Amino acid sequence: MKINITKRGCLCAAAVSLLSFAAMAEGYQVNTLSTRQLGMGHTGFALKLGAESQFFNPAGMAFMNSKVEADASFNAIMPTATATVGGKEYKTDCDPSTPFSVFGAFSIFDNLKAGISVYTPYGSSINWTDNWPGATLNQSVKLATYTVQPTVAWRILPNLSVGAGLTLTWGTVDLHKGLLSGEQLDQMLQLLAPQLQLPSFRDITPASAQLTGHAGIACGVNLGVMYDITRNVTAGVNFRTKSMMKVKAGKANVEYAVTEPTIQGMLAQRLDGLSKTEFTAEMPLPAVLGFGAAWHNDRWTADIDAQLTFWSAYKSLDIKFKGASDLDQHLAKNYHNSWLVRGGVEWKATKRFDVRAGLMVDFSPCDKEFYNPETPGMTKIEPTLGFTFNPTSYLGVNVGVMYVAGLGVDDASYTTENIITKQPVTFTADYKLHSFTASLGVSLKF
Repeated sequence: MKINITKRGCLCAAAVSLLSFAAMAEGYQVNTLSTRQLGMGHTGFALKLGAESQFFNPAGMAFMNSKVEADASFNAIMPTATATVGGKEYKTDCDPSTPFSVFGAFSIFDNLKAGISVYTPYGSSINWTDNWPGATLNQSVKLATYTVQPTVAWRILPNLSVGAGLTLTWGTVDLHKGLLSGEQLDQMLQLLAPQLQLPSFRDITPASAQLTGHAGIACGVNLGVMYDITRNVTAGVNFRTKSMMKVKAGKANVEYAVTEPTIQGMLAQRLDGLSKTEFTAEMPLPAVLGFGAAWHNDRWTADIDAQLTFWSAYKSLDIKFKGASDLDQHLAKNYHNSWLVRGGVEWKATKRFDVRAGLMVDFSPCDKEFYNPETPGMTKIEPTLGFTFNPTSYLGVNVGVMYVAGLGVDDASYTTENIITKQPVTFTADYKLHSFTASLGVSLKF
């Protein structure tokens, strides 16, 4: 007996799964690129942070007093998301993600500094498990992006500096999603083979796709200006340009949860063709504009930042299949620009001990009708704490923690196409999110 599952239907379902490539967007933007600043709400647009200014505002590096500085931060992010579907709650089972950053800088002249940094601006993982009701949207995703940034900073006047860095960013993605649900398989078998006496497959995802891809290097620029308005007040502006992440030859592999040989063979007859198809996809890393103002004296520092991310550049995710242009996908995202507001304080409690506290409010760029569970992009409240212990004048040990409390999204939905009937199918759920981040860093000054 032959069951006709069209190759087009299967590839269309796989194309939708590539929305997880977009997980490098807001829901996975890393706000732990400095252990020291994490404790202070990850502020920095108007702060003179030495080597770490390369990310926050390159102009701040021009005020560095040391001949050489080096900073490294290592993080463990432990997120948990839940989705309530039909009154039943489903929870993710996520491994910790581990973004990091390393910054190095040196003095060329008193007013001219240079440096290089490596950091992970986007990266996380989420695992909804294989058989939850939204498996055809996403089962799991792991992704990471890496940026190398050489930077120069020039102190034009005693109270004015500029800085610029070239960002070279690449990434990897590994995701799993269901190609059809157990309920869809039951319907298909009932329609095409009613004479077979088979158990229900409602509680499993019969076939899933694993998609892996490598995004090539995307170039951008990180620019900054910093100005001391008075002895105790500093202002800063930072702008990071838009760049494009492109997967040029992604690979797909089909995995089966159905162990019954006849049905697995029927599925494999058509689905295995997916493993021979390469795809290309691209999405923007949007431009970011940040403003900051800081007040400081010998023992206290307070800073507030406002960051506008131009997510309106992300209108759709376009996917093209090599040798099968009729399967190309144009998937609407329709993000809108969003703000991230941050504030923090630092108190030099003693000569060797600094204490910090901060708060971030991260507003969502996602509309409820385009809410895919691979990107839990709801508005989030993020309190932080941290401290630095300086055993010597050359060495600092930094500790920071952050709690993320998502405000939740009810009746959030996403519409895909049933691979059997070609009719639109809308998945709706109530989502919640929270996470905890622990960060450890080391600072050196010479």
